Amino acid sequence: MTQNIFFQSSPPPWSNTIDPTISATKLNRSHYNLEQQGILNTGNVYWNLSTPALYEEAIRRREGVLAHLGPLVVRTGEHTGRSANDKFIVQEPGTTNQVWWGKINKPLSEEHFNTLHARMLAYIQGRELFVQDSYAGADAAYRLGIRVITETAWHSIFVRNLFLQPPREALTTFVPDFTIIALPNFHADPEIDGTQSDVCIVLNFARKLILIGGTSYAGEIKKSVFTVLNYLLPQHHVLPMHCAANVGKSGDLAIFFGLSGTGKTTLSATSHRQLIGDDEHGWSDRGIFNFEGGCYAKLIRLSPEAEPEIYQTTQRFGTILENVIIDHLSGELDLYDASITENTRGAYPIEYIHNANLTGMGSHPKNIIFLTADALGVLPPIARLTHEQAMYHFLSGYTAKVAGTEKGLGHEPQVVFSACFGAPFMARHPSVYANLLGRKIEQYQAKVWLINTGWTGGPFGIGDRIPIKQTRAMLTAALSGELDEVPTKLDPVFGLHVPIHCPGVSDELLTPRLTWSDPVDYDQNARKLAEMFVENFQQFTDMVNPEVLRGSPLATG
Repeated sequence: MTQNIFFQSSPPPWSNTIDPTISATKLNRSHYNLEQQGILNTGNVYWNLSTPALYEEAIRRREGVLAHLGPLVVRTGEHTGRSANDKFIVQEPGTTNQVWWGKINKPLSEEHFNTLHARMLAYIQGRELFVQDSYAGADAAYRLGIRVITETAWHSIFVRNLFLQPPREALTTFVPDFTIIALPNFHADPEIDGTQSDVCIVLNFARKLILIGGTSYAGEIKKSVFTVLNYLLPQHHVLPMHCAANVGKSGDLAIFFGLSGTGKTTLSATSHRQLIGDDEHGWSDRGIFNFEGGCYAKLIRLSPEAEPEIYQTTQRFGTILENVIIDHLSGELDLYDASITENTRGAYPIEYIHNANLTGMGSHPKNIIFLTADALGVLPPIARLTHEQAMYHFLSGYTAKVAGTEKGLGHEPQVVFSACFGAPFMARHPSVYANLLGRKIEQYQAKVWLINTGWTGGPFGIGDRIPIKQTRAMLTAALSGELDEVPTKLDPVFGLHVPIHCPGVSDELLTPRLTWSDPVDYDQNARKLAEMFVENFQQFTDMVNPEVLRGSPLATG
């Protein structure tokens, strides 16, 4: 009888006598160790393990299960989206007059931070940890060294997928610019730590330290790094952007602003343009550069027909799948099952997109796309924006929050205005980013388009989502220059310049009012949204050039 070598008690014949993870840890460990960061008396610390080694650790620890063709499926427990109400920035002399304080950027005292940090260090003692040293920023001139310390192996894989990996020879001398300690099983105490719940996401710019506790949702790690870059880069005249970027064969670069669920990842990943990145970029005097080395895509109802580039990443070894339903007998995935959350996610290295630009860098953009998912169904599916309208809509950041992306969202989209199409991650006042964008649009003569990926024929629940095939056709026409010479008509409510024709798109779809069964109902909803725009923009009126106000809707009331 042949012996089953996978279940023998002694090491298999090909194995070294030393645990390979221990060997890797010794080789990949930075001389700037955890003790120098005040982290003492830990259990085993696994430094910069490879993805295969982390897979073994994750499965051995029952953190996830292996799906058909190799992705690792994990569960994030109670928190399946960002805990926006639990994010804080430490208020200290350096941030007091620089941070945009309010509902989004809530202050935490230095005393509370020190207490929270001490309790985390006590929690860590005796526990095994995983450390990944990575970079954020493809442009070395603006690169940030980040160290992420986690108590789970799968979060370490996530970090490897999302950020840029230093060459192996650089690991022993790596010194982080910022450190993240992410402990899902540590729970804050609001009475002691000054938090709002047992979840905490706290950024301390003076200490260059981020503390995350009480949540397994890996997006908190990603967006904390983004917040840091949003704070630091404007000081260097670099515009940090919540956007995707791709480039055509002729070198024409396009960027796509938009909140989660508006189509940044889907529309930027296409076979005829190289993907630079799907979510976070900087715009310097040298051009565009990706902050990340991977993608974090929404997967719910993903299909190989509509989104083939992203779909195939769900069939790859190394991809992390958050809260995706799996058949435990066959290992097959069900990407249509939202029984855990609408916010199912896939984290994968950008090289899994077959035509990705692995330099992560590109020229100045020729086209800028503002993506919105209009839940009221009244905005045109595409419009060319004037400079004043570009500034107005950038500061407005109108869209609908899609179910599941944040804790507490229901199943229906919620109308929101999120400044800069990413207010939850903007540490400074939106005018800082808007002024940078305005100067760059003028300097590099970029065209700006508003594309609505939301509803047509009525609001959510009555109308239909604009088909992605139609959106792609409009986007292709805009990026190729086909729409440059097409006459436009003025939208009577929003003042937008809407093409009268677009190849591959019905003329009726271009005029939302024609898609509604009751035009009077459309008029009421359109004016309702116009009033919401004007009311929201009042917070910026005293801070912008009066010319920007010419970008507001034409008709209200």
